[in-house]
Amino acid sequence: MYSEIVSHRSTAAELAARRPKAIILSGGPKSVYAEGAPTIDPAVYELGVPILGICYGAQLLATGLGGEVARTGSGEYGRTALHRAPGGGGRLLDEWPATGEVWMSHADSIVAVPTGFAVTASTDEVAVAAFESAERGCYGVQFHPEVVHTPLGQDLLKRFLHDICECRPTWTHVSVIESAVAQVRATVGDGRVVCALSGGVDSAVTAALVHKAVGDQLTCVFVDTGLLRAGEADQVEATFRRQFGLDLVHVKAADRFLAALAGVEDPEAKRRAIGELFVRVFEEVAADLGDAGFLAQGTLYPDVVESGTAHAATIKSHHNVGGLPEAMNLALVEPLRLLFKDEVRAVGEELGLPEEIVWRQPFPGPGLAVRIVGEVTAERVRILQAADAVVVEEIRRAGLARELWQAFAVLPAVRSVGVMGDERTYAYPIVVRAVTSEDAMTADWARLPYELLERLSARLINEVAGVNRVAYDITSKPPGTIEWE
Repeated sequence: MYSEIVSHRSTAAELAARRPKAIILSGGPKSVYAEGAPTIDPAVYELGVPILGICYGAQLLATGLGGEVARTGSGEYGRTALHRAPGGGGRLLDEWPATGEVWMSHADSIVAVPTGFAVTASTDEVAVAAFESAERGCYGVQFHPEVVHTPLGQDLLKRFLHDICECRPTWTHVSVIESAVAQVRATVGDGRVVCALSGGVDSAVTAALVHKAVGDQLTCVFVDTGLLRAGEADQVEATFRRQFGLDLVHVKAADRFLAALAGVEDPEAKRRAIGELFVRVFEEVAADLGDAGFLAQGTLYPDVVESGTAHAATIKSHHNVGGLPEAMNLALVEPLRLLFKDEVRAVGEELGLPEEIVWRQPFPGPGLAVRIVGEVTAERVRILQAADAVVVEEIRRAGLARELWQAFAVLPAVRSVGVMGDERTYAYPIVVRAVTSEDAMTADWARLPYELLERLSARLINEVAGVNRVAYDITSKPPGTIEWE
């Protein structure tokens, strides 16, 4: 479906002018009773447009129409059993099983529904997990149908959009490409563009889209920060310069990035330092080219959300969003800014990019700097590069690379005591992180076979100098994040 994301501050008249067929009130981090919590124009409820409230949106819907929300002390996080009401699931959940699995993430709970509404589902902890009034065209669910960890979530969204709202699916990957290309051409005109190319799927698809739009006006810039995975710089050079024939500038800046990170431990400070230095390098290349006024980068919508907005909490400032300096000489071109990773991969396939690029596991723009918890040093980078190479090799050998969203090593900057060769050691631990996900907004820890974990532990300790302990992270997102910083 074609959709637009708009501010909760939009008036009912402004929404009506867009002629929506459906309105979805999203989740959010606030309590509906907190000072400054997002609210909507009450007249929105009278537009006659079907409304679906999700999590915070459901609580907002309930209180806005006369129901009640309270902090009951029974918050829910992660997988939860949803029980359809004995009298049926109403119009929205009528085809759901009596008990099914959903993904929850809330502290407040709906304790009373508005007059005229029916409770259609509950959980063991909360009495109101779904409610609706088909007559008013208003539906609310406390759980998150938009995440892959709610198995029937897509069915619920289709039920709401297709059957209740009578929307039609016209937003295709081809139309996304056409729209992005037209937007880039309108923005750039006959100007010259430098593209931040890391070798990952986001920057590769961005480069392909911008090249499709402006052709030879594009120069790709690969910055070797010294914080990449082992052998990655050579791989990017071989793939994009030799295989695709792109105009590629390779900047070797490892010393500059390590110098910028010296003594820096706070993860937000790391991201800001890296983001600013990236931009300065791109500005230098643009100045050398003489006429480049635009910087294309592979910003995705999760980057924007997690970096914080005027009305969304900052989870972590992505170097290409919250980490950007206030003063820049280049105007941004971000054709993927409203897309999620799964959509980007589909666009990449439509553009003809090779499988090894489209399905490459995500890698953070700040690189290994945010997988070293603490100060980044040359020694710690060396240890983590060697450890990460072992993890990647074993995951591929086990045939799990396509099944996992990400699998990597983390190096906390602490040391632990161990015994190796009957002698005391005082070395770093390595934390192995592997998760499954569809869009990176939520993720579950991967149930790796014990035999694989055993091989990883043995190889990391035996082969990586400076490591004497291995741990496996079994935290989902939420409450954790995929990366440690």
